[in-house]
Amino acid sequence: MQKSLSRRKFLKTTAAGSAALALSATSYSRVIGANDRISIGIIGCGSRGVGAHMAGVHNHDKSQNIEITAVCDPWRLRQETAAAKVKEWYGRDARKFSSYRDLLALKDVDAVMIASCDHQHTTHLKAAAEAGKDAYCEKPLAKRLDRLKDACDAVKKAGTVVQIGTQLRSLPSFTGCRELYKTGILGTVGRIEQCRNGERPYWYSYVKDVKKEDVDWKEFLMDRPMRPFNPVVYSGWYGYREFSDGSIPGLGSHFIDLVHYITGAKFPTSCVCLGGTFTWKDERKFTCPDHVQALWIYPEDFMVSYSTNFGNGSGNSFKIFGDQGVLDMVNWNAPVLTAEGGGKRMGQIRGKNPVQEVPRPDHFLDWLQCLRTRKTPNASIDAGYQHAVACIMAMQSYDTGRRTVYDPEKRLIREG
Repeated sequence: MQKSLSRRKFLKTTAAGSAALALSATSYSRVIGANDRISIGIIGCGSRGVGAHMAGVHNHDKSQNIEITAVCDPWRLRQETAAAKVKEWYGRDARKFSSYRDLLALKDVDAVMIASCDHQHTTHLKAAAEAGKDAYCEKPLAKRLDRLKDACDAVKKAGTVVQIGTQLRSLPSFTGCRELYKTGILGTVGRIEQCRNGERPYWYSYVKDVKKEDVDWKEFLMDRPMRPFNPVVYSGWYGYREFSDGSIPGLGSHFIDLVHYITGAKFPTSCVCLGGTFTWKDERKFTCPDHVQALWIYPEDFMVSYSTNFGNGSGNSFKIFGDQGVLDMVNWNAPVLTAEGGGKRMGQIRGKNPVQEVPRPDHFLDWLQCLRTRKTPNASIDAGYQHAVACIMAMQSYDTGRRTVYDPEKRLIREG
């Protein structure tokens, strides 16, 4: 018998009810995470990695018996910031790396949290799966369909537990909206829309003074063509199409994921998308559009609309329109149901009704619990695949000016 087993293999075996595995007290103590602390590595130590991912699991590290033990980022200063938090929280020095490869090579790391740049997500997630590491991966899951399929297939093959960072679906308010939607009280739903606007594009706030000698520039570029170091491109990557596709996958992925979560829909059949840079034209030459609108048609017979206006911050909305009323979710924490605009013939909706919350674990806690139970997290790899397909359809339409169509059986996007 093997003297030690991975936490993953141990839990899968016991979950399957295998009676053939008998662990002595000594060998059981070596099973990382089965009864001991789960070791987590961080890939990407920017504002999401430190401020959201690290802080999110830190809230539960004692109750779930986890510890962050390694950090990775191409920018040395970010490595040091993350490592300082580890030292503060756990009293130990974190192992620091520039490359994800070095972190994934650590045998004692059980799971990773991926908060890297958008163009790196699929590479990091695929590599984590192939290394046998569970993962929490930031959205949007992918920029390209081929890499999306490769990463998702690798996760399925490895059997790793993966939570996608569309955390809004774990809010009690939106879970309440999901339960309300199931009742059919809205009648026939024909349109779901979100307008998410701002005075200026969010990527401007990320531009920083970064020194060339502090950055592993090649590690950041990954498979992108080599070019001279540019601190604006490095720190403001959110605004460049090479590394990000702007607000539709950046903000709209949350919206699309909620459409899927609340309605039960999975994939749009078609999409059209238009936009451009109309307000914010300057020396930085950002290539992500500051105005954009996408329309998706779903086989459930409704239209989904997402738009961003980064020239004026007014006009935000998030609504599901039925022929009997409206579910208004613009206030994420206090959605309301009204009869506004609906037919009065049925009269089931009266006045303004707050949506009853449905309690559930927060998104990070859900993932941490699933690391031990091996259950499927709330934002599964399938959910990530679904939001990514919709976003990729939109950006392909934006680039070509043509309608895109998705075939879920062949897993192909084509013009049509």
